[in-house]
Amino acid sequence: MDDRQRRLIGSVLVALQLALIVALAALAIGAFVDAHVPAAAWLLLVAALALGAWALWANRPGNFNIRPQPRAGGQLIWHGPYRWIRHPMYSAVIAGGVACAWADGSIWGWLGAIALAAVLAVKASCEERWMLLVHPNYASYRARTWRFVPGLY
Repeated sequence: MDDRQRRLIGSVLVALQLALIVALAALAIGAFVDAHVPAAAWLLLVAALALGAWALWANRPGNFNIRPQPRAGGQLIWHGPYRWIRHPMYSAVIAGGVACAWADGSIWGWLGAIALAAVLAVKASCEERWMLLVHPNYASYRARTWRFVPGLY
């Protein structure tokens, strides 16, 4: 697979991810604004935002890439949440999607959260294959960390 094909796949995955995030937020915003949301959904949303902020802080924007292709000259991050989770930003987005589905309570919200998790799982698989090509230490890093949730997956 050449670089052009990787960029195309990455762009499609990012477009799907963003469309699902927007759809889930649109479904849930009314419930969050009207405060008709279970406390656990609020806690999950706050945890998702905190994890996302921590991952951004640890990764630094210059090293961060929204597409699954490794950034030219990018460094492999081993600290912060990356110490335990290979994809903490994806974990945060999935948790936020679940919080939105929970707040909305409809089948559409839950289907959207499942679709978002599936898109991010595919995106993570692509990213991991491509990271192995660029970072020689990635295989050992991958062997000692969890993909999305420590102790679970």
